[in-house]
Amino acid sequence: MVFTLFPLLGYGSSMAACACTLFVLVSLVILVLFILYHYGYSLPVIHYDVKPSNVLLDEDMVAHLSDFGISKLLGEDQGDLYTKTLATFGYIAPEYGLEGLVSTKCDVYSYEIMLLETFTRRKPNEFEGDLILKQWVSYSLPYAVMEVVDSNLLTSIGNHLKKELDVVASIMKVALDCCNKSPTRRTDM
Repeated sequence: MVFTLFPLLGYGSSMAACACTLFVLVSLVILVLFILYHYGYSLPVIHYDVKPSNVLLDEDMVAHLSDFGISKLLGEDQGDLYTKTLATFGYIAPEYGLEGLVSTKCDVYSYEIMLLETFTRRKPNEFEGDLILKQWVSYSLPYAVMEVVDSNLLTSIGNHLKKELDVVASIMKVALDCCNKSPTRRTDM
């Protein structure tokens, strides 16, 4: 049986409550996948459309990236390229959406938006006005992590809860660094 990460996010379904304990594990597995994905080949691949519905999970909860329909290979010594190919709103890196400039940093941006979505169970484009997911999380760190993290992820009380919140805040901080508006300031994977 293979399914996507998207239904595990649930957005109010009963399946999400059952699967929430898997979120951290799934996120880490996806991170390892991403490291292998960009650096396991002689030519870098740019996926262009990293989002929960394009991450397949097998029966062992091993993540597989799917839907390479709009992906591109970067040539040797080519760090970026321009394209008019469109990806999914909410996951698109600013330089890609505004200028058509793509690099592996665009997939880093999309992955981290997906990671924020996984920990908050909020879609990147569900906010009113100009507010977006990364801003909402950024405004809440480090003091109001409890306000943004999916409460189903938090299982402890007392001092253990504080430790869990510190870990989640650290992960979200890394995710926000990878969502930097400037691709040169984003963390490499």
